[in-house]
Order: sequence, then C-alpha cells, then structure tokens
Amino acid sequence: MPVIRKSLLQLIFSGAYLLRWNDKLRPVELLEIDKQAHKMLLACVLWHENARHLPEAERLALARDIIEGGLFDYFYRLIITDIKPPVFYKIKENPAHYRQLTEHVLARLEPVLSPLGPFWDRMRAWHRSTDESGLVRRILTAAHLFASQWEFHLLKPLNGFDDEMDDIARSFAERLDAFRSLAGMEAMLTPNTALARLANLCGQLRFQIRWTQAPRIPATSVLGHMFIVAAFAYFFSLSVHACTARANNNFFCGLFHDLPELLTRDIISPVKQSVASLPGILKEYEEAELERRIFRPLRKEGFAALVERISYYLGLSVGSEFQECRRDGENIVKVAGFEALQQSCNADALDPKDGQMIKVCDWLAAFLEAHSSIRNGVSSPHLQEAQARLKATLCESPLECLKLGALLADFD
Repeated sequence: MPVIRKSLLQLIFSGAYLLRWNDKLRPVELLEIDKQAHKMLLACVLWHENARHLPEAERLALARDIIEGGLFDYFYRLIITDIKPPVFYKIKENPAHYRQLTEHVLARLEPVLSPLGPFWDRMRAWHRSTDESGLVRRILTAAHLFASQWEFHLLKPLNGFDDEMDDIARSFAERLDAFRSLAGMEAMLTPNTALARLANLCGQLRFQIRWTQAPRIPATSVLGHMFIVAAFAYFFSLSVHACTARANNNFFCGLFHDLPELLTRDIISPVKQSVASLPGILKEYEEAELERRIFRPLRKEGFAALVERISYYLGLSVGSEFQECRRDGENIVKVAGFEALQQSCNADALDPKDGQMIKVCDWLAAFLEAHSSIRNGVSSPHLQEAQARLKATLCESPLECLKLGALLADFD
C-alpha cells in the first residue's frame, strides 16, 4: 500500500520555490508549481476532448495515465530545474547521455518516492521509455508547451534587448503546430475562442497570492495551491485504494477547486467568517460569474460536456466541491460522508468523488504554506495561529485511515 510521508508532501510543495525563466527579465516571479498547475488544467481539458468517444474503461485509463505522467514529469523537473530547455533537449538527442541523466534523477527521487510502491515502479518505467508518440505524452507535451508559451508572452515585451526571444517565439509556434490535430487544441490556440479564454483565465490565477494579509516565503499563488491539493488528493486516493474513476476525480477536483477565485479573488477565512451571510453571497456570485464568463461561452461553442464535467468537479449540483457524491444514471447523488463512499461507492461505474478527503488536502496544503514560511523565518502572529489551528483541525479529522496524526507529528 502506498505510504504518505512528510518527505513526499515537502517534495510536492518544493516547486513553490523554483523560479522559471530566471535568466530573463520578468514582470512577476514565475514558479514551477504554477506552471505545472496550468499545464495539468489544460491537460484535463485535452483529455476530456480526446476521450469523448472512447469506451469508459479506456477513457478512465487515459485520464489516470495523464495524471500520473504529469506527476512523473513534475518530479523529474524538480531535479533538473537548473538545466535550460535547449540544453535539456540537446541531452535528449543523445540516448546514452539522456539515460545517464535519467538514472541520476531516479536515484535522487527514490528515497522519497519508493514508499509509494507501484506508483514508483510506473514512474521508473515512464522515464526509461523512449516512446513519446502515444496520446498520453502528446497531450502532456501540448499542455506543457501551451503553458510555457503563455509565460513567454508575459516576458517578451520586457526582453526586446535579448537576442534569444525571436528564436524562442519561433520554436513555440512550430512545436505547437504539431499538436493541432489533438481534439480541442485548434480552439485553444485560436484567440478569443471559449477554450482560449478558459486557458488564459486559468493562467491568470498565478497572479493571485494566497494569505494576502500575511507575508510569506514562498508566497504561494492560488494556481500553485490548486496543484498541491490535487497531488495530495491523488496520493491519498492511492493510499485508500480508491478506484480509478475516484482517484482521477479527486485529482481533477483538487485541480479545479479554487477556479471560482478567478472571479472573487482569494478571500481569507477570517473575512469569510466575519459575516454570516458572506459565504452564501460569494457562492451565488461565483456561480453566476462562472456561468457568464466561462460556462455559457463554452456551451455556445460545443463544449457542453466539458462544462458538465467541470461542474461535477466543483460540486455545483450538490452544494460544494467538498461534498462526497456519485452518479446514478444521469443524476448526481450526495453520499453521506467518507465512510459511505469508501464502503459502498468505490466503483468506477458510480463515478465517485470524495469531499472530506479533498478538504483535508486543502487544509494540509495550507498547513504546509504556513509551516514552510515560519521555518524560512518569515512569520507573524496570524501565521502562527493559522499553523496551530490547521494542525489541530487535521489531527482531529475523523478520516483515521489517512493517519494524519502520525504524518503531522513529523513536522516540528
């Protein structure tokens, strides 16, 4: 059974420290964790569009492989972060050199990831494979290139003096053209379409910094937080032997759960809780704006099924993204808590999705954000109080199978 340890949580979180494009003049700090979140949001959209006509088992397997492939690549990237892309691609052209680099990366990652058992075995096989022509890798590469080009468009106006910029722009355009045959990619690359606007809005979540009234290092964004929650949710799903559909849904729910903050900004809990009616007002506004700015344009352009899927991740029909639910034919049904989902609904045919466990991952990500900043020497009474409150809340969680008390005991 996969074992979740402190070192795994910290490895996932470490992308919040890694700067991207750090040899270029940047309008904002561009972080690896944000890029990975943007990439996987786009990969989810591309999975949905390219899996529409697949049998259900193949559709679920494709989603699982995209999720895990994205995590495999992220962990690899954490080790090679200082290698510039042109240098990395040059290394890949030489099989012997690339194999040496890969074995070095896997050796570095093994102490942290080997407790995950089969996941670690699949990761080693992924990076030792030389076949990059399959649909999974094509979707992930297309999403990676789009997210990286999105960042490049932020940089280009500030770096007119840099003689690399034209070559980089040309490389992105040429490489992305090779993926236009993927369903959804043409629309994503076409300005002002609903998919292009969704991709752009998702990217903008990197500008929204969390804990706005508490300076922190690192200052994680809403976008990066979403990826951290998604990764935590996936690994906890593996640890409780979630079925494939449930594990996939939990990852994508974590990835999308703060999407409405595109429209309201990240409002800290004390403010939300200060006025009894405020959460309801915010939820009503969020849903109206989601419909107006994202869902309605997508439906008009033929992406109604994608809207329905994102709505399922956001829990719009059951009142909250943190409500357990499943499908009963065309209907979405609430499930009475984690135990009921675990005991009676853990089957692909029911398309189950956790609620409490994803909320635990949300709290755990917030705890890591507070704890890491305090350990880095940037603290405040508000941050200290939040860390203590989150730790107590997590230790009191009724989800005993997650072993949160033992996990948090490793954090001093």
